[in-house]
Amino acid sequence: MKYADEFRDKEIALGLAKAIRNEANPNKPYRFMEFCGGHTHAISRYGLEDMLPKNVRMIHGPGCPVCVLPAGRIDMAIRLAERPDIILCVYGDLMRVPGSHGASLLKVKARGADIRMVYSTTDAIRIAADNPGREVVFFAIGFETTTPPTAVMIRLAEKKQIENFSVFCNHVLTPPAMQNILESPDIRNIGRVEIDGFVGPAHVSTIIGTAPYEFFAEEFGKPVVISGFEPLDMMQAILMLVRQVNEHRHEVENQYSRAVNRDGNLRAKEEVSDIFELRDQFEWRGLGQVPYSGLKLKRAYAKYDAEVRFDMDELHADDNPACECGAILRGVKKPVDCKLFGTVCTPETPMGSCMVSSEGACAAHWTYGRFRDHQQRRAS
Repeated sequence: MKYADEFRDKEIALGLAKAIRNEANPNKPYRFMEFCGGHTHAISRYGLEDMLPKNVRMIHGPGCPVCVLPAGRIDMAIRLAERPDIILCVYGDLMRVPGSHGASLLKVKARGADIRMVYSTTDAIRIAADNPGREVVFFAIGFETTTPPTAVMIRLAEKKQIENFSVFCNHVLTPPAMQNILESPDIRNIGRVEIDGFVGPAHVSTIIGTAPYEFFAEEFGKPVVISGFEPLDMMQAILMLVRQVNEHRHEVENQYSRAVNRDGNLRAKEEVSDIFELRDQFEWRGLGQVPYSGLKLKRAYAKYDAEVRFDMDELHADDNPACECGAILRGVKKPVDCKLFGTVCTPETPMGSCMVSSEGACAAHWTYGRFRDHQQRRAS
């Protein structure tokens, strides 16, 4: 298959759905977590859950970097933005993510803070070059996919001797979060869901490859299938997981072989390892402190580290107690289980990060799933 339309063929999709129904044991549950927010949206957008038998359940995981960012990190960014000497550069998804007490970067911008939305890392470098009398801080966020561009940006700042530029680093790693979901006692105490296998992330895997997931397959006995984003990709990946469970296998399989290999992008990984190092721990919304799951700049590049440069204090802030975003990110609850969903919490007035981000589970369900909910209520 060469073109996107070929991966959306209705007849092939129906054939895969039939194969899943035929091969899934009706007397046992199949619980698969899709880690990537892009997969969550594909499942909702194409109505894939409606094509699966009742005992095959898709669980939405914490695969959205904006969603898992804790409120305290937003508060830290707000403190930066409130300084008159700083221009804060952020991606648009971050503007409305709530910090503590309902604060957000958008509200702070409305009060006069110089916060600028950017579309790429190079935009931030250009702003720094155009404003030599101001400090420019780039709010870096994302999984392994977006970390290499940040590393390249720091190289570029060093090469061009741009001294008024720094990075507020919030890059996080996928494998430690997956391990945390499977084994953390903290997660067990605050609620967890049984998982029989993972739909592995696509874009992340183009960078890190399939090899890092072999640990989960071997250590925890959980099959992992790397999947693309198109409906046929997802349906084939689910079928592959069903077959692994039926055959009592726990292997890493690569459905997305047209873009992913075992070793990943070696050049990108080398660039990241040159610039960044692991933090001892990093807080994730919904997961708490996850060991070795976040990155920071190495000491050799400390002058580009905003946390060092501005002597930033680590802040912790509690989430809105009525918001179920944390439980949704762990897969323990669904968006409709939150009493705020669709009432006070909508994309226009988000109470939690899962509704803000374009990859959030609540945003996906609001856009696609709530209409099915309405139809099901009418039918019952």
